Amino acid sequence: MIERYTLPEMGSLWSEQSKFQKWLDVELAVCEVHTEMGTIPAEALQQIVSRARFSVDRILEIEKTTNHDVIAFTTNLAESIGEASRFVHYGLTSSDVVDTANALLLRDACDLLIKKIGNLRNVLQQRAIEFKETPQVGRTHGIHAEPTSFGLNFALWFEEMGRNLRRLVQARETMAVGKISGAVGAFAHLDPVVEERVCSRLGLQPARVSTQIIQRDRYAEYLTTLAIVASTLEKIALTVRHWQRTEVREAQERFSRGQKGSSAMPHKRNPIISERICGLARVVRANAIVGLENVALWHERDISHSSAERVVLPDSSIGLDYMLHKTISLIEGLVVYPERMLENLSATRGLIFSGQLLLALTKAGVSREQAYEWVQRNSTKVWDEGSEFQEVVNADPDITEKLSGEEIARVFSLSYYLRNVDAIYQRVFPGKTSIS
Repeated sequence: MIERYTLPEMGSLWSEQSKFQKWLDVELAVCEVHTEMGTIPAEALQQIVSRARFSVDRILEIEKTTNHDVIAFTTNLAESIGEASRFVHYGLTSSDVVDTANALLLRDACDLLIKKIGNLRNVLQQRAIEFKETPQVGRTHGIHAEPTSFGLNFALWFEEMGRNLRRLVQARETMAVGKISGAVGAFAHLDPVVEERVCSRLGLQPARVSTQIIQRDRYAEYLTTLAIVASTLEKIALTVRHWQRTEVREAQERFSRGQKGSSAMPHKRNPIISERICGLARVVRANAIVGLENVALWHERDISHSSAERVVLPDSSIGLDYMLHKTISLIEGLVVYPERMLENLSATRGLIFSGQLLLALTKAGVSREQAYEWVQRNSTKVWDEGSEFQEVVNADPDITEKLSGEEIARVFSLSYYLRNVDAIYQRVFPGKTSIS
């Protein structure tokens, strides 16, 4: 991922220094287990542990000759360790190291993302409760439908991010698996106990069965989970973009002092953060396809997955980390205009109450088909002539014969539509429906 969208902690995790350190962690854990089992002399382990050093620049220099990064890494270790280096990488194949180290990297990446999802849910809950009683027109097909609560938008996202949290926790468990089983996964040169003990030291589960590699359905699960989370963030950002449209203007991104919206039009305040989130979601989703295509490999292993994973694993992790960070900031700083929401509720001159009028008429004994015809007839007048719906209804003898003036007035009550919002909040935020 380019530096522009890379935050320090996640970026550091996916650095070359961090990757090679994880490789070293795996190599040392294997050496320690070999020593416990009597394969490596204790004095050799002491020399390995005390002297093992690597240099990213030196590894890259060696790789120019070897054209093999793991061999370049072990060669560099040998330069610092000395004679005891003959025991490093003993009985291993490259993927034993790379895939087990990847499990450590992806587990740590999940931990960072899980923390940020928790932070986002906290912000969503706060804003949901803040705007629980703020009426807003609901829209279906982009057309004004019925009144709703502005806070329900945030409650909906809070709940969805809860599902995403569970998905990511599951993906973390799926990824936290190592293998130390050799070139085709058959433990030709190692006892399976070595794998079990190494994985235990590293906080991983051993793969029950593998080829030369950890199977890539695990990686696909991780990448598709990140894609789902990214899609939720895009949904949030897309809604903010709608709210910020000039014709809507119910909410907008915080516009900081000194910020510029357009090089040509000084009045512009563009939803640039929301658009950036939407754009990066496309990258994370596209990377998930790579993960799916990497599941099928030739026989015990080919290397077609490797080059792609060097791109998609860090880029998706770093990209989603950045998207979560920006979404938290977006929701925290969202500027809301309740007065504009009231204006928009009135924009259709009362047509948003047509559903309630339909039900009132059917309750009064009118067939649904007849009631629908009467309501639609009056709605058409409002659409075509620009009159007020309640006035037109009060002038319709068919309707007034069935409904009193008081009953018609209740039809046009905004609070009626929001009467069950508390019940929804009790489902989503049990015991907490007000700001403490």
